[in-house]
This record gives sequence, C-alpha cells and structure tokens, in this order.
Amino acid sequence: MKKALVISLSLLFFIAFAEVKPTDHYEVNTADSLIYLKPKAEHPIEMQYISSLLNQFHYRKAPLNDSLSSVVFDNYIEALDPGKMYFMQADMEYFEKYRYTIDDDFKSGKLDFAFQIFHVRRERAIDRMDYVTRILKTEMDFSTEEMYKFDREESQWMADREAWDELWRKYIKNQAISYKLKGKDWEEISSALDKRYKQWSKAIYQNKSEDVFQTFMNAFTSTFDPHTDYFSPKAAEDFNINMSLSLEGIGARLSQNLDYTEIAEIVVGGPAYRSKDLNKQDKIIGVGQGDEGEIVDVVGWRVDDVVQLIRGKKGSIVRLLIQRADAGPNDAPDIVRLVRDKINLDDQASTGEIIPITENGNTYKLGVISIPSFYRNFDEARTGSRDYRSTTRDVRILIDSLQKEGMDGLMIDLRFNGGGSLQEAVELTGLFIPDGPVVQVKNYDQTVDKLRDNDGNIFYDGPVAVLINRFSASASEIFSGAIQDYGRGIVLGETTFGKGTVQNLISLNRVINDPKNKLGQLKLTLAKFYRVTGSSTQHEGVTPDIQFPSIYSAEEYGESSRPSALPWDKISTSNFNKTDQISPEMVEKLVSLYQQDLNTDPQLKKLVADIEKSKIERAKTTISLNLQERMKELEEDEEENGGNLSTEINSSEVANEETEDSRLLDDPYLKEGLRLLAELAKMKVG
Repeated sequence: MKKALVISLSLLFFIAFAEVKPTDHYEVNTADSLIYLKPKAEHPIEMQYISSLLNQFHYRKAPLNDSLSSVVFDNYIEALDPGKMYFMQADMEYFEKYRYTIDDDFKSGKLDFAFQIFHVRRERAIDRMDYVTRILKTEMDFSTEEMYKFDREESQWMADREAWDELWRKYIKNQAISYKLKGKDWEEISSALDKRYKQWSKAIYQNKSEDVFQTFMNAFTSTFDPHTDYFSPKAAEDFNINMSLSLEGIGARLSQNLDYTEIAEIVVGGPAYRSKDLNKQDKIIGVGQGDEGEIVDVVGWRVDDVVQLIRGKKGSIVRLLIQRADAGPNDAPDIVRLVRDKINLDDQASTGEIIPITENGNTYKLGVISIPSFYRNFDEARTGSRDYRSTTRDVRILIDSLQKEGMDGLMIDLRFNGGGSLQEAVELTGLFIPDGPVVQVKNYDQTVDKLRDNDGNIFYDGPVAVLINRFSASASEIFSGAIQDYGRGIVLGETTFGKGTVQNLISLNRVINDPKNKLGQLKLTLAKFYRVTGSSTQHEGVTPDIQFPSIYSAEEYGESSRPSALPWDKISTSNFNKTDQISPEMVEKLVSLYQQDLNTDPQLKKLVADIEKSKIERAKTTISLNLQERMKELEEDEEENGGNLSTEINSSEVANEETEDSRLLDDPYLKEGLRLLAELAKMKVG
C-alpha cells in the first residue's frame, strides 16, 4: 500500500479526485487531529472465519465470487454514504476498480479497500463540516423560490465542488427553515446548527478501527440476509445495550446508523413499548431531561454517549426528539415523553379483560387478551419448577377467568408482538386446535422439522379472532397463520412483518483460538419457518382475512423492504385436519359488514383519509425552501389535523354506534375487530 505525506485537508481533497491514496497507518485517540486507522491484528482472521461460518451454516448458500463481491461493494458504499452526500463522481470512478476484488480480499484476509474508502468518506465529511461552519456565518435568504430534493436514491454523485456546495447549501437551508417555522431567529438558528455540526465533527474524529471493521463486515453479512450481522466486541457489550433489562431506562435497544442513533428494538413491557410512540428505525435526534429540560441535539453523537443521556433513575422523565422512519418532507419531529423504569417479567406478561360491545340492541361480552411477546422462563422450566411463567400458561389462566365472566368470544391481540419463543407459539396454538402440526422448520442442511400439538384437547372452543399489524412478526406469524390455516378463527388487521427466519448468535472467541483478544459475535440465519400448508411466512407474512387500513406498505416496512431478504417459497403440505369453525360464507359476510363500517364509521373514515394523505406526503421527493410556502403548507396541515379524534367525534355519533366502552375511541382497529367478533359470535349462536 502506498504512503502519502500528511497534508492539509484542502490539498488532500484536491489530490483525492485524481487518485485516492491512503496515508500511514496509525491510531491515536486525539480530539483535534484526524487519525488514520488500521485494522487490528485479529481482524483478518475474524474476517476469514466469518466468511467460513456463513458458507457452512447460513441458510442461503452464496459462493464467495465476483458476483457477491459486487454486492458487498454496493452495500459498503450505501452504508457509508446512503444519501450520496459525501462521495464525488471521481471517487466512485476510482473505487470501481475494487468492485470485483473483495472476494479475493476475504480469502487472503486483506482489509485495505475497507479502510481506504472509510478514510475518504471521513475526509469528505470533515470538509463538509468546515463548509457548514462557513455558510452559517451569513443569514440565508428564505424568500427565494427554490426546491430541495431530499430523496437522493436516484440522484447522481456530485460532479464537482460547485455542485457539492450547492447540494449542502440546500441541505442546511432545509434544516434552518425547520427552526424558522418554530419562531427562531437567525442567531438562534445558526448557533444551534453550528453546535450540531461541531458535535458531528467531533464524533468523526473519534472513529475507531472497530467502527470500520464492523461496518465493512455488515456490508458483507447483509448480502446473505438482513438479519445476519456482525457485532464488534464493543457493540456486543456496550453499544447495543438493552437498557431496560439491565439498567433503568426507556426499554429500547439502540444502534448507530452513521450520524444517527436509531431505535433497533423495542423491549416488550418497557416504557417505550407501553407508550406505543416509538418504532424500529425511528431516529433519536434530541434528548431532554424532565418536562422542562433543554432538548440536547444528539445528531452526530456516538450511540454510547446518547445512551448515557437516556439512562436515569426509575420514575424520572426523559423527552426524546424523534425523526420518524416514515416521516414525510413536511413532518416535524415528534417529542416522546417517557418515564424511566426497569422491566420485570410481569411487565411482559399477557393481560386480559372483558369489553362489552352492543350491536343492534344485543350486548356481547368479548374477551381481549393482549400478548406482547411469546415469553417463557426457560431456566425455571429446565429445573422442573411447576410454576414457571410462560405465555401459554398465562393465557390459559386468563381464558378461564374470562369464561367465568360470561365471555361470548375471544380476541387475541398480537399487534406489536415481535415474536419470542417458538415453543410457546406452538403450545398456544394447541389451546385452540385438537392436535396436529403447527409449524414446519427447514434447516440450513435442508432437513425439515415439524413441530406439533399432541395433547388431543381443545382448551377453548368458542369464537376466536386474532388481531395483527405490520409489527407482528416471527412467532406471532406462526400462531396467527396456524389459526387461519386450521380455520379456527378469523384473522383481522394488517399484513404482518414477514420475518420467517431463525437466527443464532455465535461468539467468535468460541471458534477462534485467540485468548489474548476479545473478538466479536456473528448472528446468522440458520432456518426458515413454513406454515402447515407449506407456505413460508418469510417475505409475505400473514395476510389477514379482513384487511384493515394501513399506513405501512410492504415496500416501505417489513421483510419485503429489505433487498437481501430470503425469498418466499413453499415446501410440502403437512398432514392436518382443518376445523369447521370458520367457513368461506362466514368470512364473506364479515367482509361485507366491514365494508359497511368503512363507509359509515367516523373513526374509520378519518383513519382512511389520514392514511391517504400521509401516503401522498411521503411520495414527495422534493420540498420548497421558500419560507412563506412552507408556512402555508404547515398551516394547511394544522387545519386538516386540528383537534384530536375523540373531540371530532361527538357524543351522538358514539351513541349511534352503540359503543359502551370509551377506550375504543382511542383504538379504531380494536373497536372494529370486536364488532366483527361480535358478529362471528352471533353466527355461532345462530
């Protein structure tokens, strides 16, 4: 590898357009000099073992060749510069010579490409931070008529510095207008943005070799599927902290996505889960302490520093400024207020209640059991404890209690249930069917296991409905798919996430003999789930019998939105006996009733209108940089969204719907689901 003299950033920028040449390898933790990183001694051997493990045990067999090399190349560029904001056209032309050599680098353990490209991105980022500092010294003209194209997926790389500067000028101006719309003057705006980008710049200087290696390894692992990941030792221990299980926090696992801290997972039962206000891939752009504390801008911060701000004593308040994963161009960040807490098993447990529904003068007592996850105390179960907690055991107790209250039908609410214990999904299904297979598991070696309910008993044989949404995944899809396939109940809501794969975590220290160094971990996909019909839950998820309005499309959220997701396919059908609980005629009648409700129910009508408006907003790729135009758009949005749903629906409308529980005003999906369940109960009695 060639060496270059240490030169100024401006000169380095100029030279790099002609040819990218790395400087000396060294790594020093300083806050005022841009360090050059080098691979650690253990990285090449880790790289080779990761490749070998994936080749042997991953469900998808992907040979390490030029074709895979090309995909890794694209993934790495996308990871470093997803918005085409940093690399230039000349950079990309130079990088292109590496496109088909990465497979050879994996075989030899070379990491020159990964570190070289990372350094170029860093140098470009430092240049942009300097540019931002300069343009913030002069107040911007918000009266000009110009547009900013924020969706750059189809855009070209910048051809020269003039075009690069213009792109960033509009990028910063768009951020400045957001402050302007909140009533801030230029001094406040420039100060806030200057502070943000200085912190951003500081984070760039703090990059470490593990950051480079982890980013590059994940560019490789993600070619196999989106759930296969490499975690550096620090990421495994510190960065991906499940704060609510070990600390007093919000109950979310955070991850680093370049300059942003992102919600990677919502922990069932925690403050974030209970709020229903945070979702995967939402970005945390600010953190405030208490109800009055200043919200600190955390764009550009390292995730462990953001974690430190979010942690706090149980019962204390933290406010998060959230940029939604599905935000449209005019969508302002949301403030989410959370009370810090610890999570225990009771917080994750299933709950049940009776909600009465009155339709046409008849009142039905409908049970609702909400299952936030498929949990099981494996330690107690292994030691033979008779009273270990599990989803199935808790649901049995709840059903028994609800039946004593005169339950006419049962709703199983699996919304936001991301999965959990496969065994619990099988056993829970067994409460509703006599016996038979529940799910098929096809392993990486092509063998197929069939998991069955063998008890021959039905614990509950009354009317059943299952409520799902786009965030229902994995074990939730196994249960709802089995209920649907057996014709045991009606499935309502949104199409599920479509995660039909099984992962396992491997510590590299267990496979590599390196006692001196702590190595990373590899999470890889070993198997796929299939329904008893032979259809995979992968990619397609579970399609409800009656589809409720949804803001999320498969292309935007879910397994189908991941380019490397394993495909849907089908294997042989299991031998199972379908029940006669749900007939096509019943489904047809319920669909007809639902269509009537869509046209008459004020909650559903408003929901559909809001969803359509949101889809139109999110389809936009450009936004005006004229302040008056943006103010006009904001005022129109406020007029359309003024007042909440409960105030817009007057008491006479509620009375006309004969709704007896005010809780349903806040949950139109649950209300409609219970209406349909009441009709199903009526059919069963009739």
